[in-house]
Amino acid sequence: QVQLVESGGGLVQAGGSLRLSCAASGSIFSIDAMGWYRQAPGKQRELVAMITSGGSTNYADSVKGRFTISRDNAKNTVYLQMNSLKPEDTDVYYCAAKGVQHAISVFTDFWGQGTRVTVSS
Repeated sequence: QVQLVESGGGLVQAGGSLRLSCAASGSIFSIDAMGWYRQAPGKQRELVAMITSGGSTNYADSVKGRFTISRDNAKNTVYLQMNSLKPEDTDVYYCAAKGVQHAISVFTDFWGQGTRVTVSS
């Protein structure tokens, strides 16, 4: 299985920056795509950004031009650089990873416990 450990959340003023990190650990899965989601109480969880093992990226329209996702495959770590933060970015951010058991062609999604980002005005 895979365990995802997130860090980097906190309190920042509007216009500031934060960098989220998520480290994946596991023995039997190969990590394919990794990404970040966010969810506020009473709201649906939405994709913020994702990155494939080949480096292709995709972003929610609301964060394009402000957030950058990257990964270090050697460390099984994904990052989310968040610049020009807005109060509406306030949320709990969850790391996600798709693990693959190649021998049996099984794909499994893994989730972190979340890290809170609060942007003050």
